Amino acid sequence: MLGAIAGDVIGSVHEYMGTKSTDFDLFTAECRFTDDTVLTVAVADCLMNGREYVDAFHDYFLAYPNAGYGYRFFHWASSGSRSPYNSWGNGSAMRVAPVGHAFDSLDDVLIHAARSAEVTHNHPEGVKGAQATAAAVFMARNGDTKRSMKSSLEHMFGYDLHRRLEDIRPTHRFDESCQGTVPLALIAFLESSDYEDAVRKAVSLGGDADTLACIAGAVAEAHYGGVPPVIAAQTLAVLDDRLRSVVVKFRECHRIAV
Repeated sequence: MLGAIAGDVIGSVHEYMGTKSTDFDLFTAECRFTDDTVLTVAVADCLMNGREYVDAFHDYFLAYPNAGYGYRFFHWASSGSRSPYNSWGNGSAMRVAPVGHAFDSLDDVLIHAARSAEVTHNHPEGVKGAQATAAAVFMARNGDTKRSMKSSLEHMFGYDLHRRLEDIRPTHRFDESCQGTVPLALIAFLESSDYEDAVRKAVSLGGDADTLACIAGAVAEAHYGGVPPVIAAQTLAVLDDRLRSVVVKFRECHRIAV
């Protein structure tokens, strides 16, 4: 899941900036982790320790209240609600990467991706976005080719993954929906040549940059065999001890390479 977190950190300075180029510094002094990272770590915590998602999401929100949550999640968490709010937002997809590493069958990945989503994002598009992201991570880590992944994901989820970034980029704007984020992040991965290129391409769409890069980075990590060591080290350095310890433990538990 470090690939997701690195994408979030790298993309954090491009959110709302409308970046339309792949030529930018990967890390700057302003790079930070956002809610994408916090909730990805919360999901990993649940998977390792058998915690309920609703409890973990509330706990992590209280520990990191200023991480940049969406309005509806912020209201849900700050009010102490335990009921989902029918969201189709991309929050369900940005946090789901650990699910793609934690199970040995696609059926289990889909079941647990839905469970991680439905705590808040119980709208069909919210669930689908989480399942598609987790499925892509699972397929990638199991050696599926990009051609096979594209075909399977289109068939399973109805996304159009044959579009080209060069055609999407000029008119794409900030879109917080799963249906407006997940397919584009997957296309960024499919067009990439390595992990760094996937993240750069995702950011270059000029939309919800941290989440696009988070999702594309999650799949790219699984496909390309890890996060480049320099990027991994810089990302881990941005995290505090609590978040870093969960990431390291999860990677050790699931034998995820750097």
